[in-house]
Amino acid sequence: MSAIAVMKRYELKYLLTAEQTEFLKQALEGHMKLDEYGRTSIASLYYDTPNYRLIRTSTEKPEFKEKIRLRSYGLATDKSPVYLELKRKAYGIVYKRRVESTIPLVEKFFAGSGDICAGGQINREITYFRDYYGDLAPACLIIYDREAYFEPGGDLRLTIDFNPRYRTEKLDLVSGMEGTLLLPEGWTILEIKVQEAMPLWLAHILDKGRIRKSSFSKYGEAFRQQLADTRIAG
Repeated sequence: MSAIAVMKRYELKYLLTAEQTEFLKQALEGHMKLDEYGRTSIASLYYDTPNYRLIRTSTEKPEFKEKIRLRSYGLATDKSPVYLELKRKAYGIVYKRRVESTIPLVEKFFAGSGDICAGGQINREITYFRDYYGDLAPACLIIYDREAYFEPGGDLRLTIDFNPRYRTEKLDLVSGMEGTLLLPEGWTILEIKVQEAMPLWLAHILDKGRIRKSSFSKYGEAFRQQLADTRIAG
């Protein structure tokens, strides 16, 4: 994984039952391969303003929206690499700016001092984002167990996220991978990531499996559930 990365692509999301997940995995054989990491636990710590401005805007489904998160692969430590990602979506296209760092450096950055990487355009974009919104702090931790597939010789990428879960306490990447389930038991989240159009063979598989496109945000769903729980408690 490169220390600095820029990505531009379409990301299509689907919610799958356990049966649809098994069907898809079997149907992908001969078309795509599981990457070398196998199933990997991923944690994404989303930052937001005190009044949740970023996620509130996102749930209104505007043509342009943006989020910032800190990601780790497995449980992190103060010395292990983590990845700060600025993610924007405009008219269906996802743009991502990503830099490798460590937890202490990221905490220092959000406290208002220090560059997140050694200068350059990505550093300016992420710093501008921080300064524009101001007072950003950890708001929600999203965790899932991911299987990633790639098309040999092509740019198609596909991921299946198992056991998607969240928590709004212990908002860090070092305190375990536990959380409240976002979806019914056994359901998964499929994401298809393409630079251009989806290949016809994959469209046929989705149609045969009755797998339909869904507008779904893990952070958005966590925010909705947390808001519902708060109203019930109140």
